[in-house]
Amino acid sequence: MTETGWLSAHDLLAAYRERRLSPVEVIEDAAARIARYEPVLNAFQTLDLDFARDRARESEARWMKGAPMGALDGVPTTIKDTALTRGWPTLHGSRLTDPAGPWDEDAPCTARLREAGAVLMGKTTMPEFGWFAMTDSPLFGITRNPWNPQRTPGGSSGGAVATLASGIGALAFGNDGGGSVRLPACWSGVFGLKPTFGRVPHFPQEGPFAINIAGGPLTRTVADAALMLNELAKPDGRDWYALPYDGADYLAGLDDGVKGMKFAYSRDLGGAEVEDQVLALTDAAVERFRELGAEVTEVGPVFGPMRERFEKLYLAGAGNFLRSVPEHQWSLLDPRTLELCARGLKVTLPEALAGMGDRANFGAEMEAFFGQWDLLLTPTMPTTARPVEANRYDRWEVVPFTYPFNVTGQPAASVPCGLAADGLPVGLQIVGPKFSEARILRASRAFERSIDLPWPHPALVASLDRMAENAS
Repeated sequence: MTETGWLSAHDLLAAYRERRLSPVEVIEDAAARIARYEPVLNAFQTLDLDFARDRARESEARWMKGAPMGALDGVPTTIKDTALTRGWPTLHGSRLTDPAGPWDEDAPCTARLREAGAVLMGKTTMPEFGWFAMTDSPLFGITRNPWNPQRTPGGSSGGAVATLASGIGALAFGNDGGGSVRLPACWSGVFGLKPTFGRVPHFPQEGPFAINIAGGPLTRTVADAALMLNELAKPDGRDWYALPYDGADYLAGLDDGVKGMKFAYSRDLGGAEVEDQVLALTDAAVERFRELGAEVTEVGPVFGPMRERFEKLYLAGAGNFLRSVPEHQWSLLDPRTLELCARGLKVTLPEALAGMGDRANFGAEMEAFFGQWDLLLTPTMPTTARPVEANRYDRWEVVPFTYPFNVTGQPAASVPCGLAADGLPVGLQIVGPKFSEARILRASRAFERSIDLPWPHPALVASLDRMAENAS
């Protein structure tokens, strides 16, 4: 097994162009890593290496002719189990879904990645319907964090980040309805971007939280996320909520830096309690931005607790989902899902409508906030990755920094900012006003280039080696 698994998409594409590497070699390296690590990680819901090998051979032939089919030709990629993928079941991590299909349609994200030439390897694991901050379910069991297999990689895009952090593929698609891209990116030491709602077309529009969800890139480098977003943001008429396609190139100006930008920094945002080891690293990240020429002002809490404003709206969506499930099938649900949804059945229509109205007001409040600042910096998560056995948690304590920006639809990213005292990754969240993905990527790239955070980190490699030894 060679080290091609740690190469970025940009590095792979350059190597293909110069004929120093072949997509076939790269997918075989990915297959070797899967054989070595997947028995412990449990990151794939569906794995189809025969399909990937066929696509890699086709890509190799195109590169030999100097005629790649798209911007991602030959790059090994995974798709979260929530996105329709022609030929593979999309189970949403649930026993409710019939794996027989038919599975004859691609979601917009899957279609764009295929068109760009990405080599799809399989579907990655997630908790049932993406409702939990850990990636486990009765359907497939526990997915583990490559930095420490006794910890969760986070959720709901947990399988996606586990592949990236173990050198399996360069790109992963995830989506985020309350933190499901940023949370696992933070806990697994990779980069994740939740774009503005509607930037990445989504279909079908189903489930109780469709208007909270934004699909986005998970990668090991910021430049790869920009490259991937260029493809994901292309138009698809099936999404009624999609933003007009503006043809933006997110790689343009990526290295322009942050000199002269005005950042707000909130250590607790809406009253969150944060571990000291997390704050130490996010405080240091803020100082780094000052060294890079940005003006950063600590602003304290930006708003009051979210629970009071939006819990009833959230629960109403969960209850509405349960109404769509025949009662004789409720036993198929994860008990945590059933408990959550049953609480939602008690929410009244006036309570839900009041939450919708407050959502609009909150969005206006946050847009007004960004009238003063270019970007907002916060911790991504208040803690490092939790133990895999910690199945009970308070949602509002776990995602206090991420969920607000699903309510507003504003873009936000998590960029790794170091390892905490417990040896686990910490992420800095960078939030912007609507439509500011390019600005967030530019700031993330400036920070990424300024810190000495090697990839792969020796501590990660040591953990993976131990994991493989224990599995054998």
